[in-house]
Amino acid sequence: MSQETLLKRINLITTFGRKGMNHLNNLFSKITTTKISLKLFSISFIALFISFGCENEKNKSIEDNETDYLFVASEGNFGQGNGSISVFNNDQKIQEVLDIGDVVQSILVHENHLFVIVNGSNEIKRYSISESGLTLPGITVSTQNSSPREMSIFNKNLYFTNWNSKDIKILNLTTYAITEQISVDGLPEDIISDGTFLYASVPHIELYDQGNGSNVIKIDPNINEIVEIYEVGKGPQQLVIHDNSLWVSRTYYSDNWYQTYFGMTQINLLTNNITSKEYGEGIVCGGNVMVYNDQLYRTSLGGIAPIDHNDLSINLASRIGEYSSKDSYYNPNLYSSDAIDNQILLGVTNDYQSPDTVYIQNKESDSFTLFEVGAAPGDYAIWKSAN
Repeated sequence: MSQETLLKRINLITTFGRKGMNHLNNLFSKITTTKISLKLFSISFIALFISFGCENEKNKSIEDNETDYLFVASEGNFGQGNGSISVFNNDQKIQEVLDIGDVVQSILVHENHLFVIVNGSNEIKRYSISESGLTLPGITVSTQNSSPREMSIFNKNLYFTNWNSKDIKILNLTTYAITEQISVDGLPEDIISDGTFLYASVPHIELYDQGNGSNVIKIDPNINEIVEIYEVGKGPQQLVIHDNSLWVSRTYYSDNWYQTYFGMTQINLLTNNITSKEYGEGIVCGGNVMVYNDQLYRTSLGGIAPIDHNDLSINLASRIGEYSSKDSYYNPNLYSSDAIDNQILLGVTNDYQSPDTVYIQNKESDSFTLFEVGAAPGDYAIWKSAN
């Protein structure tokens, strides 16, 4: 592929949300052997503002109940302020909140509230949830140009990662004031809790680097300090806790951005033993990692593929889902993926324009249910009534 063709392909990527990295991975992997927006500063130097996928602990369960709601966050297009949230009850869309802001980065359900991080607008929004859906207009908190990314709730505080300010800020959920920040040596991305500590990935040392960060940090929320740093290999992104281990998906790039490298790291939370595996540049996979049917999966080749819990290898033969473009098997349209109890959610985009599609597959069936959503579906959360 010529440099001119590469630049044209790059400029087609119009969002810089949390799942855009999946498309960037596939773009660079196609150039070599083989769920971001980016800007070109000059023909000789490509500077990329990369967004990585992430997974937070969310109350994940979908059952056939009249007051169980699935929320789908669609990032929208960078600079257009058209991020949106679609609300579904079983197979019916009951509400759509449009034009929330510039790039809806992540969502999180806590009790009867939906929290929304809007990255480009530098805001956190909070909506009340009732049996009629989301109550508008909600509450908006400015993060003061911090470039907020992902979030987790612990002890009535919302902890959220930030790129511009290189920290983890703490939002008090009683006063809705940002009360504190924890400085980070790098740009923190995903954040998750095991019920006692918080863990955050740090994929970058500086903006526009190729995934040169290599740490996962452990935070004690009782003192709001970093108490341990794990060296996990370059490009740590999404985190998930399973079987007393913290699993870390990793993606990073060559100096010229033409090669994409993938890896996986397991941190045993009981022994602190660290196991890593490098997949090299021949495996096409993304940053999403999740647990489905008590098995760890990672985005790969337009679907999700299981990870061997012993040697961290990817079982491509058991991949679920195959959403590839018409012109190339190695350029999937899958933008995001998640697993919620016994269901798999796959967000697909063909042109980064609304409407896009989310496919949901139940473990008991090979068929997929199709949901129509906004541009670039990137994150998912559920709410169950107290009935």
